[in-house]
Amino acid sequence: MSFTNNIENYGYLKIDIDPTINLINEIKLLKKEKNAIILAHYYQVPEIQDIADFIGDSLALSQEAQKTKAEMIIFAGVHFMAETAKILNPYKKVIIPDLQAGCSLADSCKTNDFKKFIKQYPDHIIVSYINCSAEIKALSDVICTSGNAVKIVESFPKDQKLIFLPDKNLGAYINNITGRNMVLWNGTCEVHDILSIEKVLKLKINNPDAKLISHPECKAAILEISDFIGSTTALLNYTKKDNAKKFIVATETGIIHQMLKNSPDKTFIIASNNDESCSCNDCQYMKKNTLQKLYVCMKYELPEVILPEELIIKARKPILRMLELS
Repeated sequence: MSFTNNIENYGYLKIDIDPTINLINEIKLLKKEKNAIILAHYYQVPEIQDIADFIGDSLALSQEAQKTKAEMIIFAGVHFMAETAKILNPYKKVIIPDLQAGCSLADSCKTNDFKKFIKQYPDHIIVSYINCSAEIKALSDVICTSGNAVKIVESFPKDQKLIFLPDKNLGAYINNITGRNMVLWNGTCEVHDILSIEKVLKLKINNPDAKLISHPECKAAILEISDFIGSTTALLNYTKKDNAKKFIVATETGIIHQMLKNSPDKTFIIASNNDESCSCNDCQYMKKNTLQKLYVCMKYELPEVILPEELIIKARKPILRMLELS
């Protein structure tokens, strides 16, 4: 069997697994044997969240990747997140269950297109949302996440001209609450941008006792009618602390697992464009990772995220600047 061709064809190792083995037990054994840590994003399937050593959003996962003592990092998320872990841990092995677990937002900002774009604004500082490729990070002055974006932007003088990319909805939200006029790249997250204001309003009307909580990657019209706006972690924390018993959640479905674990007495309704059971709020890329793929990638330590040393050095600087400011 050629692992290289296998990964090229499928994005992951396509290997038959003995159906009688207990995948969770095997993953735990492999983790101990290989001195490995599993980092998982909130948007992963519940069984991966439950077996992970650390669950979080982009900022928390970046910080955890920076301080881990493990020799191998298994990143159950999307490709740009695994790249970030590799950038912060260049001498550790970083593997991801499926190389094709990409990101619609990161894909909206191609390196060559962005190089042409920034030539139009030579006196601007580049603030890049972490949902971008390593190549885009290397062209940036500082990285931010949805959780610290306002803090990062506000660290610059009011008269400093800024470019914000790649999410125009998050950028517009920051402009609105800070009074800035950042130049925005025209990119969006397909999971958040697809949400319809009409459908969300209907949900609010049908659930008058529910609070609408939204990720800032949603469109401005949805953010304007929201009771709370925040990063994935902020949304989770809000549902834990707030007295409301019902929430309409405008973000990816994966976070509901943690919300229910933390607040089993509360009701959570996904803000979808159809009925509550539809999968339109599932991130197709996050959901590429499965427990089976996680087991295989740990067993064979493939596919591995590998980046050129020069790219790692350039991309690390704006990430470290973010972590210092955070």
